[in-house]
Amino acid sequence: MERMAWKGRIRPGMKAEYIRRHNEIWPEMVEVLKSAGIVNYTIFASGDELFGYYECEKGIVFAEQTQAKSPVVDRWNEYMKDVLELEMDPETGAQPKLEPVFRLD
Repeated sequence: MERMAWKGRIRPGMKAEYIRRHNEIWPEMVEVLKSAGIVNYTIFASGDELFGYYECEKGIVFAEQTQAKSPVVDRWNEYMKDVLELEMDPETGAQPKLEPVFRLD
């Protein structure tokens, strides 16, 4: 199983709204993530800084491609752009991967 981590930033004053929207995540968005093989997805916040982590049962490339092809993900990204600042990788259409430097199994 491959692991993926990303970072982002909540726009100033929008943390409560960011959390609300994730508490009400669309069922069709959850379905896309599951069909991409994404499991154990957690997003952490430190102030307005975000750190996301998930595991990819079908590999990171498959997860990226599935999300990149999804109109649901496009709609979600549009819905979230007023509360979220993300740097996107132009090649994959996903957040740039963080480099793993330590792992304890």
